[in-house]
Amino acid sequence: MERLLIRGGRPLEGEIRISGAKNAALPVMAATLLADGPMTVGNIPHLHDITTTMELLGRMGVGLTVHERMQVEVDASTIESFRAPYELVKTMRASILVLGPLLARFGRAEVSLPGGCAIGSRPVNLHVDGLRAMGAEIVIEDGYIKGRAKRLRGARLRMDVSTVTGTENLMMAAALAEGTTIIENAAQEPEVADLAHCLMRMGAYLEGVGTSTLVIEGVERLNGIEYQVLPDRIETGTYLTAAAMCGGRVKLKDTHPGLLEAVIGKLRECGAAIDTGEDWIELTMVGRPRAVDIDTAPYPGFPTDMQAQFCALDAISDGTGKVVENVFENRFMHCLEMQRMGADIHIDGHTAHIRGVDRLTAAPVMATDLRASASLVLAGLVADGETRVDRIYHIDRGYECIEEKLAQLGADIRRLPE
Repeated sequence: MERLLIRGGRPLEGEIRISGAKNAALPVMAATLLADGPMTVGNIPHLHDITTTMELLGRMGVGLTVHERMQVEVDASTIESFRAPYELVKTMRASILVLGPLLARFGRAEVSLPGGCAIGSRPVNLHVDGLRAMGAEIVIEDGYIKGRAKRLRGARLRMDVSTVTGTENLMMAAALAEGTTIIENAAQEPEVADLAHCLMRMGAYLEGVGTSTLVIEGVERLNGIEYQVLPDRIETGTYLTAAAMCGGRVKLKDTHPGLLEAVIGKLRECGAAIDTGEDWIELTMVGRPRAVDIDTAPYPGFPTDMQAQFCALDAISDGTGKVVENVFENRFMHCLEMQRMGADIHIDGHTAHIRGVDRLTAAPVMATDLRASASLVLAGLVADGETRVDRIYHIDRGYECIEEKLAQLGADIRRLPE
């Protein structure tokens, strides 16, 4: 199993390019199933989840051509199967995003339940309930969501929980439904808005993009287009946080400052100087950061996907920070690993109380999920000695060439093969 070795203590200096957002690319690639003609999706990050999505579409018989400059051409006219098998879905929950487009465009779908997920325990049930309200006949059997529909009908859908993939699935389904669909308590994340902009470019009619109420007027067909997905705000925030922890000056290009105002605000609060332009952000840090308090919340609040990185920041900051996780349960596993490196962290329910220490000490640590793995890399960048981060297949799901980009900024980091 591959691992990262990091020798800490170096400041970060230089420029890197931010990749396209995985969480925008995945729903846009699912939306290609709605198009009458070929679609070209650009600014695609080279990540395991993207590869899994391409394999899933390929298994269905969809034509795929990978071009230079991070572009993928997708042609759904050759589709032969409407089944998303368990062996692929279990590795990536976002695979459920093909459910709405398959039912809306082809009238049938058979999609595995995500691994480890009972239908009522996570918001997957909101996808199913919404599609049923739009006229789909759906049964759950043998671990699969099996659906049929002649043509979906518009409906008023009230989301009990604001869910990103639920909003995206129903929005795509509604784009080809007969009549008007209203989605209330819709997720407002930039990746949801990016999908909406893609659908509108394809010929869909949507109102309320970026708000909690979406109105979609269904159309008969959608066109194939070329579309560039937006930059990755979480990758951007991760490298900014790394620079705030290590000190130095880092400029991130091909990103969008407006996507992460809550994160930039907290980094300024910790003592970082930040300059921004239309498509770049530069952070300069001198001295030790100050501890900050954060409360995670759906967009436009502080993103839960940046919580672990800020735990690492607070762990070496001056003062005490309180980190409250309001979005996901059991998302403090990284704190237990940081304690092995000398971090002073006390967990109380969904709150982490973190007293900053002068320095962390290198130790072998194990990644438990995508963002936890990023936080352990950040901790390794400032720790005395050589930190080994195991199970880095998690980090490869969301960060494109993280060791190469950090090395480009001056970090002593390398990947070891299995």
